[in-house]
Amino acid sequence: MSSFVVAATVLTVLTLALLVLPLLRKRVAPPRATQSEASVAVLRDQMDELERDRASGAIGAQAYEAARRGLKLRTLEDAVPETAASDRPHAVPAIALAVLVPLVAAALYAWLGTPQLLDPQPGQAQAGAKHIEAGQMEAAVARLAQRLESNPDDLQGWAMLARSYRVLGRHDAAVIAYARAEKQIGSDPQRLTEWAESLALASGGSLAGKPAELVARALAVDPENGQALALAGAAAFERKDWPVAIAHWERLAKQFAPESEQGETVARSLAAAREELGKARGLPAAASAKPATIAAAPARKPAAEAGKPAPKFRLAGTVSLAPTLRARASPEDAVFIFARAAGGPPMPLAVVRKTVKELPAEFAFDEASAMMADAKLAAIGEVVVGARISRSGKANPQSGDLQGLSRPVKVGATGIKVVIDSALP
Repeated sequence: MSSFVVAATVLTVLTLALLVLPLLRKRVAPPRATQSEASVAVLRDQMDELERDRASGAIGAQAYEAARRGLKLRTLEDAVPETAASDRPHAVPAIALAVLVPLVAAALYAWLGTPQLLDPQPGQAQAGAKHIEAGQMEAAVARLAQRLESNPDDLQGWAMLARSYRVLGRHDAAVIAYARAEKQIGSDPQRLTEWAESLALASGGSLAGKPAELVARALAVDPENGQALALAGAAAFERKDWPVAIAHWERLAKQFAPESEQGETVARSLAAAREELGKARGLPAAASAKPATIAAAPARKPAAEAGKPAPKFRLAGTVSLAPTLRARASPEDAVFIFARAAGGPPMPLAVVRKTVKELPAEFAFDEASAMMADAKLAAIGEVVVGARISRSGKANPQSGDLQGLSRPVKVGATGIKVVIDSALP
C-alpha cells in the first residue's frame, strides 16, 4: 500500500507543478524595440529629406517649421516602447487546479480501480500472498513436468521435479520422479533419504521394503548422515528390531547437544526403543535403559506387570481454532487431526481429516484408525494429539501451517482438548 500511495502522490505533485506554476508566475511582455527603431529610422530619413528641400528652396520657411514639428512629434511617439500590461498571477485558476486535480484523480480511482486492496486485513494480505506464491510454484512445477515429458532423458530435471513435488507435499508424484531420476541420484545420500521419506509418506508412513533399502544405500555412502540415521532407526523401530534402532539413534544423538530440541527428540526415541527392548527381554523398563539418556523420559510399566490386559486403543476429544487465527484460515482448508507416540518416532499413529468450517470438531481414534496394520497402538503408553490446518491439503507439515498440540496423555484418555494456536515457522 505505501509504495502505491507514494508513487501516486509524487505523480500528482508533478502534474500540479506543471499546471499551477505558470499561472502563479508574473510575466511582462518585452518592449517592441525592433518596431520603434524602424519608425525612428524612417522619420530620420524624412527629416534629412526635409532639410534638403529647405536648402534647395523647394519649401518655404513656414512650411519647413510646420513639417519639422510634425516629424519631431512622430519621432517622440514612436520612440516610446509599447509594453504589454503586466500579467498578474492567476491565483484563482491555480487554486482551482490544486484542489480539483487530486479530487478528480481519487474519484476516478474509486470508480475504476480497486481501493480495497490499499488496506487489506492482515490475514487476507498474508493469505493472498501465500496463494499467489503457491500458485506460481505450482505453475512452474507444471511447466517443468511438461518439458520433461518431451525430454525424458533429462535426469537432472527429473531430480529437480522430484524435490519440487516434495516441497508441494505431493509425495506420490515425487516417488515417480525420483524413480525416473535414479541414475542421476546415484549414491547421493541426501537424495536417497528424500526418496525414502517420500515413499514412506506416500504409502501410509511405513518404511518397510524399498524405503529401508534406500536408507541403507545412503548410510553405506555416508554412515553419519543425520536424516538417514533417523529414518534407519525409525525403520528398525517399526519392525521391532530394538537393538538396531538404538544403535542408529545413539549415533544420531552424538550430532546434537542434549539440551537442544533435536537432542531431546532423539533422547525420547532412544528411551522408547530401550523400554521396548526391556519389555521383549522381560526386564523392567528402567533396567534396560541408560539412566543418563532417559532421565527426562517417564518410565512406563508394561500392562502385564499389573496383571491386567492391555487397554484397547482409544482417544477422544475436541479440536478448536484460536479466535486470533481465524482470519488466517479459509473454511475449506484441510484439518489433519493426528496422534503420535509421546516418546517414539514422529510418524503419526492415526490420522483423521476434517475442514476448518467443521471446527470445533470432535474426534475419536481406535485400533481401526491405525496407519500401519501391525501397529500395537494399545501398548504405546502415552501419546500426543495434534491438529494442523493445511492450505495445500497435503498431510506433511509446511511452513505457515497452523497447528496445536496436546500434552502427553495416556491411551484411553477422553475429553482431550486441542487448540490450534500457533503457526509453523
